[in-house]
Amino acid sequence: MSIQEQIRSYLPEFLRLLEESVNRDSPSGDKALNDKMADWYSAQFTRLTGGQVERDCHPVAGDRLLGRVGSGSKKIVLVGHYDTVWPKGEAGKRPFTIRDGNAYGPGVYDMKAGLLQAMFAIKALQNLGRFPADKQVILLINSDEEIGSPNSRAWIERTALDSHAAFVLEPPMEPSGALKTARKGSGRYKLILRGKSAHAGVNPQKGVSAIQELALQIQRLHAWTDFTTGRSVNVGVVQGGIGSNVVADYAEAQIDVRVSSREDAVRLEEEFRALRPFHPEIGLTLTGGMTRPPMERTESSGALYELARRIAQEENNFVLEETSTGGVSDGNFIAALGVPTLDGLGASGDYAHSPLEYIRIGEIPFRTGLLARLIESC
Repeated sequence: MSIQEQIRSYLPEFLRLLEESVNRDSPSGDKALNDKMADWYSAQFTRLTGGQVERDCHPVAGDRLLGRVGSGSKKIVLVGHYDTVWPKGEAGKRPFTIRDGNAYGPGVYDMKAGLLQAMFAIKALQNLGRFPADKQVILLINSDEEIGSPNSRAWIERTALDSHAAFVLEPPMEPSGALKTARKGSGRYKLILRGKSAHAGVNPQKGVSAIQELALQIQRLHAWTDFTTGRSVNVGVVQGGIGSNVVADYAEAQIDVRVSSREDAVRLEEEFRALRPFHPEIGLTLTGGMTRPPMERTESSGALYELARRIAQEENNFVLEETSTGGVSDGNFIAALGVPTLDGLGASGDYAHSPLEYIRIGEIPFRTGLLARLIESC
């Protein structure tokens, strides 16, 4: 029996567990709900794979899980997260449903199906007697990826540091289902400007407008965007002032940045730290910084993709593409350590972070089998 045939036989159980997981709310900021979600995944990993689970408890974020199978010298890290962008109560409003060959529900695509794919890939290798003796497979299940992994980055890096390869269970890139060999790095900054208030009708000349200063700074910041190098700077949220008849003494902006290379990340950080006000009486404060390093395509990550491409071609006659994306994942952290990293190995579907999100049930055996073969062959 082939790996994909084995996984196809698991589909009823897979879908039952997927329904259970999707119907459990797990918003990033709710520790109580996330800890219950961690209980559930811990039990499923142990039952499906017979592996050991180490629980990394956290006082604020949901507890993280490290599932381990095998004891070989080659450590393979599988990376995923159970937190979602959806608030408490969302699963009750639109629970898991199957329609026209697709499965719908909050977090089904990003990325509760991907976590189950990892477990069933391991199970298939074990049941077929093909789990490689020289491998140790570790499944990292994070709890705060959707908010930037602020509490989990060090835990992820520490675990993945000496890995032979890392496979990230984020969804592939649609519409072709491409794997991701590169991701941009990201940063978030907050710019605060303080001026001097005055009556806009009686004595505006005595004021110094923080909003006018912000308008000038926004033009400066957006001019730093360079699509030819993959750099983008976006001021996405602004606020300030207390009334139209008051010269504003306060304004602020929240800024998102994306870069394609570590060198550009360093240059952009230097540019931000060199920001100065246009008006001499404006006070300028900048907070934040780069939150995820770029995941740059390397020879070793390219070799993982080539392996995946050959497997897809040989077993399914499928042309598996590779791509880069401006979105980020925990794979950024691991790739920056020099670990060969291949991303986008989760479930195929579409509409992440949307009420329309879904996965294609028919592709579960192929995508899960691909992951199993990569574990076996890399």
